[in-house]
Amino acid sequence: MKLILASASPRRRELLGHLGLPFDVIPATGPETPPAGADAGQTALALSRAKAREVADKYPDAVVIGADTVVELDGDILGKPRDQADAKRMLRLLSGREHRVYTGVTVIAGERAESAWERTRVFFRPMTEHEIAAYVATGEPMDKAGAYGYQGRAGLYVEKIEGDYFNVVGLPLCRLGRMLAKLGVRLP
Repeated sequence: MKLILASASPRRRELLGHLGLPFDVIPATGPETPPAGADAGQTALALSRAKAREVADKYPDAVVIGADTVVELDGDILGKPRDQADAKRMLRLLSGREHRVYTGVTVIAGERAESAWERTRVFFRPMTEHEIAAYVATGEPMDKAGAYGYQGRAGLYVEKIEGDYFNVVGLPLCRLGRMLAKLGVRLP
């Protein structure tokens, strides 16, 4: 059975490659509209379902993986920054604080589907204005929820995490592996 990743994220592509399975990348292109009143876990889950369903409808004989990651701080969801000023604003909010990263994952195999979300607590050390400006100037924060990439330069600012590292990067591999196995996908 053909495996498809319904995401344009280079980080998810790299992580999925760790499983040792051949796969194609066919990104979902629909709008990413969170459900009204949903919390962070529900939002990540709903968006992952929408992405997986969009691609699965076009490739009904494939196993399709959809994922979406959001950052939550004090009940507010921090998505991808609109511009550099927004990235700086988000990083100021995260500086010296704990926040949570949620990734929703949906796997669709024909008529069967599995959906779940993973949560990881992330603790940032305090950042100076110079550090925030220098980090934003790298461009790294611009396509990432919460305006940072833990696997990149932002690792300098993360004191610790509690939970799945791969979840913070964008694809919780352990949970995904269990979901794929439940749907009959044999892992090498």
